[in-house]
Amino acid sequence: MTPGAFDQRQVEARHDVLVYTSEPLEQPLEVTGFVDAVLKVSSSAPDTDFAVKLVDVAPDGTAWIVGDTMLRARYRDGYESPRLMQPGQVYELRPTPIATSIQFGKGHRIRVEVTSSNFPKFARNLNTGGANETESEPVVAENAVHHSADAASYIELPVVAR
Repeated sequence: MTPGAFDQRQVEARHDVLVYTSEPLEQPLEVTGFVDAVLKVSSSAPDTDFAVKLVDVAPDGTAWIVGDTMLRARYRDGYESPRLMQPGQVYELRPTPIATSIQFGKGHRIRVEVTSSNFPKFARNLNTGGANETESEPVVAENAVHHSADAASYIELPVVAR
């Protein structure tokens, strides 16, 4: 894979990518440290992935990836304790934090993308709950990211005060 930042607009146009975008920033904003994503999710599949990207949107609309992370739902309680999901049940997922240090410029927007795959960067998940390395038949997962008061998904940005 080619290293570096890539314009995310083509990815963001897909129907399976949720996109959350701030208003244009009135002043520069420094984010330094670990960006935490807390997702409240449900799925029709026994296992699926949730990928999160932090994106810097320039005034001209280009959307540059700052960092990303992914969590396979079966490992939500740790890699030593895999547990499959029950269809329709809401689970809290906390992917590995995104380490970054960036100053979002005045007029830029902060964007977060959430989707169920970031292949080929991260290995595919066939959504069966089985061994992804040896299986070849995928199952379509109907996933939901929840936003209710009882099950709110959110991002924590480590903002540096100026």
